[in-house]
Amino acid sequence: MNRICQSLVSGLAALAASALLFLPASAQTAGSMEVGSARIAYRVQGHGPALMLVHGYPLSGELFAKNRAALSRRYTVVTPDLRGFGSSTTPDTKGGVELYAKDMLAVMDHLNIRKAIIGGMSMGGPVVLEMYREAPQRFRGMILIDSTSFPAAIVEQGQWPAFGKQAREKGVASQIPILMPNMLTTKTRMSNPALVGFVGGIIKRASVNAAVAGGDTLAERPDSRPTLAHVTVPVLIVEGMDDPLYPVEMQTMMKQSNPRIKLAVIPGAAHAAIIEKPEDCNRAILSWARNIH
Repeated sequence: MNRICQSLVSGLAALAASALLFLPASAQTAGSMEVGSARIAYRVQGHGPALMLVHGYPLSGELFAKNRAALSRRYTVVTPDLRGFGSSTTPDTKGGVELYAKDMLAVMDHLNIRKAIIGGMSMGGPVVLEMYREAPQRFRGMILIDSTSFPAAIVEQGQWPAFGKQAREKGVASQIPILMPNMLTTKTRMSNPALVGFVGGIIKRASVNAAVAGGDTLAERPDSRPTLAHVTVPVLIVEGMDDPLYPVEMQTMMKQSNPRIKLAVIPGAAHAAIIEKPEDCNRAILSWARNIH
């Protein structure tokens, strides 16, 4: 009897998850799932082929709040929160691109998504590249947004764990004054306090455990240049022209590694181009993705 009940519950859960993929484009549904001892939250909006977007450090799926509506007119847009960030939870400081990649593939399984265009912003990029190493058959295309395939430089190897230490000692919110000049251009920070407050609010929701794990993940990320060079699906790099963390020169080198890569540079945007110039980013993504079947 217990096995029958468990089978019924599992079947209903799978049916509910698959139903999310057929929502009207304007509808947005929140859900969550357990992966080991962590709980991974996600939002689903729209219908059509799946498009998953993975956020960077120390953000959440709300980074894509200004992209969901436009993208969901053509795609089922899935925006998860990595463990410990946003509405997701984690009981410890375990991280790493391998763990995050497994979490994201588990979300795809939970939602019955066989293949998708999968994109990642900043730290989300190395996670997406790890997903490709583990399961290339799940990709219809790849998007790297203000991200990198390079391993951490020596300076980064010391810098990123320090963010985790600061979060332990002074709270995650103490990172905001340090990170914001990288996230948004000076012009935007001066003229759009609402956006500054919105991005700051996303950062504040990160847990200390996630801040530590994410910092270590960025410092210890593997060299994904060989992976990117051999990706066999279309790739789009979206890059803020004024990104101080992973500048245009780095993105140009990444583009040159594989003829399948297209580079879209977004003027007037820094590291968080996806939310600083959402219309331009949406236009670049939709134009590129139109030819993916």
